[in-house]
Amino acid sequence: MGNSHAARKCISEEIAEYLETAKRNYLENYEHPVKKPASLDEFKQLRTLGTGSFGRVMLVQHKKTSNFFALKILDKAKIIKLKQVQHTLNEKRILQAIDFPFLIRLEYSFKNEVYLFLGLEYVSGGEMFSYLRRKGRFSESAARFYASQVILALEYLHYLDLIYRDLKPENILLDPAGYIKIADFGFVKHVKYRTYTLCGTPEYLAPEIIQSKGYTKAVDWWATGVLIYEMVAGHPPFFADEPIEIYERIVIGKVTAPLIPNCKGPGDATNFERYREEPLKKSKINKFEAEFADF
Repeated sequence: MGNSHAARKCISEEIAEYLETAKRNYLENYEHPVKKPASLDEFKQLRTLGTGSFGRVMLVQHKKTSNFFALKILDKAKIIKLKQVQHTLNEKRILQAIDFPFLIRLEYSFKNEVYLFLGLEYVSGGEMFSYLRRKGRFSESAARFYASQVILALEYLHYLDLIYRDLKPENILLDPAGYIKIADFGFVKHVKYRTYTLCGTPEYLAPEIIQSKGYTKAVDWWATGVLIYEMVAGHPPFFADEPIEIYERIVIGKVTAPLIPNCKGPGDATNFERYREEPLKKSKINKFEAEFADF
């Protein structure tokens, strides 16, 4: 028992030391970013990997090194129109400062007359969403495997006072070894206490975001619960055709279970296995009276 307690204490101290070092490194990189200059001419454009509100993500290959990257191409005019300048600048600064195995890594950042470019590590396994749609749902062991990595990544971000706010299968990539990389840091924000911005994906929003009461990092844990449910059940716990209906269901908090048993009434026992019935024993003597005196 003593050795076990000492081992746990040692592990806790190592984790605390790791997180403290990670925070120091993050703050140093955030305040004093190391620039990795590049230009679009250095890359061979191969194909589009995805599209978004501000532009697209392209698979590119560095001409000199032959290394592959996911190049996020952001249209400056669209960013201005949607008033997302500060969000975009924050995304870049945070991406270049973080360093964790289950989070996407920024390798380059540059711009030209029309676009901003973020050169991210290329995670060739694709989106978790694609695998979930193909399989229908994951086994519990697979869901545990992915959820454990999500939890570690969120713990790291939260220790840095960062809130993620957009957890969903579309933003989780799988690397060639089958491990996750959380991508898309467009909604990540420094939050020490509370924030009030309404953002995220409807099915994954926590009630306090919808009700505009102000929220904390806890909303990421709500989204983690939704993610785990969706991985195992094949659909999120709250869904409907219109966002307003989704919000109502989330606030009410009544979850539709993934399996509804066929119960014919309050005394129905047809869902249980059949067993041979045996009559209960009777005795004139109170057996083991002393042993069960406190029952």
